[in-house]
Amino acid sequence: MTPARIVVKLGGDVLAGPTLAVVAREIARARATGARLAVVHGGGAQATELSKRLGLEPKIVGGRRVTDEATLDVMKMVVAGKLNVDLCGALRAAGVSAVGLSGTSGVIRATRRPPRVVSGGGDAPVDFGFVGDVESFDVELLELLESEGWVPVVACLGADESGGALNINADVVASQLAAALKADALVACTAVGGVRKDKDDPSSRLARLTVAEARAAIADGTVQGGMIPKLEEAFAPLAAGVGAVHIVGPAELATSLEAPGSVGTLLVG
Repeated sequence: MTPARIVVKLGGDVLAGPTLAVVAREIARARATGARLAVVHGGGAQATELSKRLGLEPKIVGGRRVTDEATLDVMKMVVAGKLNVDLCGALRAAGVSAVGLSGTSGVIRATRRPPRVVSGGGDAPVDFGFVGDVESFDVELLELLESEGWVPVVACLGADESGGALNINADVVASQLAAALKADALVACTAVGGVRKDKDDPSSRLARLTVAEARAAIADGTVQGGMIPKLEEAFAPLAAGVGAVHIVGPAELATSLEAPGSVGTLLVG
């Protein structure tokens, strides 16, 4: 039986403090089952913190970051720098052979996004600056690394034709990578640990959603803020044949694969 292929997406909110070691342990547990893994990570919370320390006021529209030149430098330092290094180190400590990558290594080819209307951003097109849309992935490179026992750890920066870096929402990268790899599942790990009717009440967790139910939850305001793009970006890989999308907490990653729907939110077509 062919081992399951899983794309794991890690938000910046689970890559800090003791949670980082928990996430690394869960990835090691999943890897020990024979699952073929690729990891994608963001770093929005850390980028916002550093921006403010540098006197830059982050601008977020519809849960998505507007990236000017100074903010792009912050993303390079935080996402492709500190967080990628720290995550690879934690995975190594947990026994996972991890290798850090970013789009400028060629793994994510992208083009700059034109202004467009987005959910939660009003009726006018939004210019997101140095933000990219994924054109393609170097699947051959990722499969080569996998065949040699490595787990790719991909920072959410793409590169255009000239090699210029572009910031890309990590949910977008993970969702499209899952489709490109024909993954059996995409597991999105966040501190919230699933979709909730009330974001502050864990007991309001929605254990299972179809795409139609998720669209309705966005439309009626049940889902708000940063969870909107997480759900919207999950629709495309499901349509492309990815088996399921799991949105889970940091200590639930391996369990979500062992017992789908028992933790977090399971999204299906």
